[in-house]
Amino acid sequence: MKTAIALLAALVLASAAQAVEVGKPAPDFTATDINGQTIHLSDYKGKIVVIESYNQGCPYCHNQYKTGAMQALQRELAAKGVVWLLVDSVNKHNFSYLTPEQAKADMAKENMDITAWIDDSSGTIGHLYDMKTTPDMYVINKDGILVYQGAIDNEPDPFHNPLTANNYVRDAVNALLTDKTLAVTETKPYGCSVKYAD
Repeated sequence: MKTAIALLAALVLASAAQAVEVGKPAPDFTATDINGQTIHLSDYKGKIVVIESYNQGCPYCHNQYKTGAMQALQRELAAKGVVWLLVDSVNKHNFSYLTPEQAKADMAKENMDITAWIDDSSGTIGHLYDMKTTPDMYVINKDGILVYQGAIDNEPDPFHNPLTANNYVRDAVNALLTDKTLAVTETKPYGCSVKYAD
């Protein structure tokens, strides 16, 4: 009996770990943004959605924003009707954690062009999507299917120039917008480890 229970528990954990998979529906979630607004991923059905795992204290994220590459991509895709959800899973005991007010200041300072900044200090969305690094990027098509997951670009050096790198997110979104097959659907994300509480 104990063996059967242990096996069932292992299967449940395994299916939870595989909750996010390219080619399958992106797991829905309910979250709160830094303005106190409730965000449901399902509210954006019919739109392309980009999810970015973010940590203001991570040099990899800093490099993307310092060069203006991430903001340029956000503006470019926003002009095409793409929804951009930034997910900050830094736990409240980490030095990189930002309160909603600090996050608003960071958003303004970096000139971000995003739909919402989600406070995921509980790590709920991060674990649901198995976010491993900051950044870790996800592209969801208009039918709610995850079509790309992984690195922002093909240069895993924290000091590279992302403006000249091949950007996988841009490629994925442009392929969706032109009804083309995505050349790359999954890559290994690079960056800082996500600062979960557990």
